[in-house]
Amino acid sequence: MNSLIIKGGWVMAPILLGSVIALTLVLERIWFFLTTAFDPEKFSAEIFSLVEGKRAEDALEKCRQARHPLAAVFAAGLAHAGEDVSEIDRVMEREANRQIQKVEKNLNLLVLVIGIEPLLGFLGTILGLIQAFMSWEKFSASVTVSNLAGGIYQAMITTAAGLIVAIPYYVIYNLFLAKVNAVARDLNHYGDELVSLLYGKGRPKG
Repeated sequence: MNSLIIKGGWVMAPILLGSVIALTLVLERIWFFLTTAFDPEKFSAEIFSLVEGKRAEDALEKCRQARHPLAAVFAAGLAHAGEDVSEIDRVMEREANRQIQKVEKNLNLLVLVIGIEPLLGFLGTILGLIQAFMSWEKFSASVTVSNLAGGIYQAMITTAAGLIVAIPYYVIYNLFLAKVNAVARDLNHYGDELVSLLYGKGRPKG
């Protein structure tokens, strides 16, 4: 492995650095999702039950103790219960946007690393081919495979390294993106239900 890294040339350094950065970002997001994981349907049912039972303060306290983004949005709405519906919508939407930003944290940086890795591999390929052709020019008719091997090694190794890093992290990024979209849907759906409930319209059907 060390031999392959060395043969890949200096371009392998930023490729490996990118892989470390991507791994750090992925582990941080996994930890976030694990520590905020819960059943939004069950939680919202508990909150709605408390609100229907005229126990809005208990519902607010329960939301403040939870760590999920939905709990924060519910807390924002419950804290303004009794105010104009447009005001409740505004504060809940603002809190929902803030929570989505927290859920999306570092994903832009992750996709940047994913995009750069293949480009670094391609750069290594070009540099390797340049090195190989320079050797060919230098030795001319007496050129051997060993004379060209260094450049060819660099070309192949860096291309493979860039793709090996980018492909799995691209898959992981899309899984994270699906999670973000799911959270956004939950905030919108259950948030609307809470607003309807606070204004005595009952829970929307369907």
